Amino acid sequence: MRSIEQIKQASLITAIKTPYLSNGNIDLKTFDALVNDQIDHGVEGIVVGGTTGEGQLMNWEEHLMLIAHTVTLFSDKLIIIGNTGSNNTREAIKATEYGFATGMHASLQINPYYGRTSNRGVQEHFKRLLTLGPAFIYNVPGRTGQDLTPEIIEPLAQHENFIGVKECAGNERIAAYESKGIACWSGNDDECHDARHLFNSHGVISVTSNLSPSLMRKLMDKQNDKLNEQLIPLMNWLFCEPNPIAINTAMAMASAINPVFRLPYMPLTLAQRETGLALMSNINESDLVGDKLQLLSDDEFIIC
Repeated sequence: MRSIEQIKQASLITAIKTPYLSNGNIDLKTFDALVNDQIDHGVEGIVVGGTTGEGQLMNWEEHLMLIAHTVTLFSDKLIIIGNTGSNNTREAIKATEYGFATGMHASLQINPYYGRTSNRGVQEHFKRLLTLGPAFIYNVPGRTGQDLTPEIIEPLAQHENFIGVKECAGNERIAAYESKGIACWSGNDDECHDARHLFNSHGVISVTSNLSPSLMRKLMDKQNDKLNEQLIPLMNWLFCEPNPIAINTAMAMASAINPVFRLPYMPLTLAQRETGLALMSNINESDLVGDKLQLLSDDEFIIC
């Protein structure tokens, strides 16, 4: 077990990518290699089955299997955060109960999306889930269509199982929360350096650290404006299409995973890959996952 205070010490948490075999099934061998690489470069925690990990494309059997598998192999080395949220409260409760039963250290919970509810409904949704164990609350209005404002978060922050917020609503919001003792992790890679060193965030839950955990580790450990400026173009490219399209493409181009996509995701276009190859080529190979950068042709990608 990890205490909430121990979990709060993690400044670099990776929203880990889920790789696939050529038939579209989860590639556990490659997944384990990716996680070990994260550990080797100082990442302190991972979110399993998040948006980047394509939990939304898994059935619950796959999703919970992957959380259990990760706990079994890595819970002594990393904080394991299972993305067991849902826009269906009963479904989220059931998944979260299973996740904690298999040993995950914390859950990641999102507010109901698409079938949106009232602020009262959102608060009750989170209260039911917080009773189950330590949880991060994820505020990403661009995906849910609903901002979790301070009026919603601040009462929830009093709960004994509340860890903090993965916040995508900007650094001013993060600074305001942190000044009140509410822990925040930036959900925007391009803002995370300043969030950490200028706005007092606890850290970042990152997409980019899938591709370069070592450089993201440096960004979290010490203010480094030069490195941050160097990485911003790459970070922007990684979000040129809805996540996780670009990170999937980039990791395939770095030969870290098979070039396999589950629909509805499709790889970046050739022109987009050419831009990304130039950006990745500006980074030392030792700072990237994988062992060989390549452009890849359209027909090398497998769409399942």
